[in-house]
Amino acid sequence: MNVGLVGNRRYPPINQILASMIAEAPRLGVRLFLEPELAAAVPAQGAGALDDADLDFLFSLGGDGTLLRSARLACRRGIPVLGINLGRVGFLAAAGPETAMETLRRVVRGEYTIEPRLALSARVGEGGEEFLAVNDVVIHKGGIARVIRMSVAVDGLEVGAYSADGIIVATPTGSTAYSMSAGGPVVVPGVDAVVITAICPHTLAVRLPARTSGSSGPPARCCWPASSPSRSSSGSAGSCSGVISPTARAEPARTTMPRHHRITPSRHHCITSPSGC
Repeated sequence: MNVGLVGNRRYPPINQILASMIAEAPRLGVRLFLEPELAAAVPAQGAGALDDADLDFLFSLGGDGTLLRSARLACRRGIPVLGINLGRVGFLAAAGPETAMETLRRVVRGEYTIEPRLALSARVGEGGEEFLAVNDVVIHKGGIARVIRMSVAVDGLEVGAYSADGIIVATPTGSTAYSMSAGGPVVVPGVDAVVITAICPHTLAVRLPARTSGSSGPPARCCWPASSPSRSSSGSAGSCSGVISPTARAEPARTTMPRHHRITPSRHHCITSPSGC
């Protein structure tokens, strides 16, 4: 079994977890593939490079930001990802440092189920770069003390016009993040829906079916970042437009662990978390 490891070296427990996984991997029949930052942290004899590896599973070692970064990678490769929370909240993670090794063993034994999550693909203009967003895509103004006027169309039909600081287009997973802070609804992760929430608007949020394509055309200076750990963004001046569409789902796996091993009650796009709780 080929397992990839993505992590944030800021968190103190990560070196011990890496050392334990590297030591036990041969006994479990696992070959580990590390991103360069992790490979530099510990001696990893027998471990390969993550970049071009043919992976079966991905582990994320860090906080929610690390997990979102891992989920984008896993989604593009069509593999499940499991979050080991080393941060403070760990809202999207499935286990903690004390259960990391047991979680790896259960994954190797196939003791998990898959929970798909919706993702978004977004681009600015017809030939613009495409971004993958697990949480949300945000269109916001490029200056201070100004608003932008935007029209929103779904499958070619205009559904509304907004005068606001910006617009958030969120997945169910991302509905508890920026969209919720802006007054948007919280959506159950498995629901096939996309949430549109205007930022400081004079209108209400919009809910869309998942199998639609939405576009917006702000006639003012705007910046369109894909909500991801790398904070990819694209800025344009003058009249511009962009398209946001639901895309292929990532595959979260859920391990079958005892109740007391569950660290957080949440689930995530492309994540593993304990079942039976």
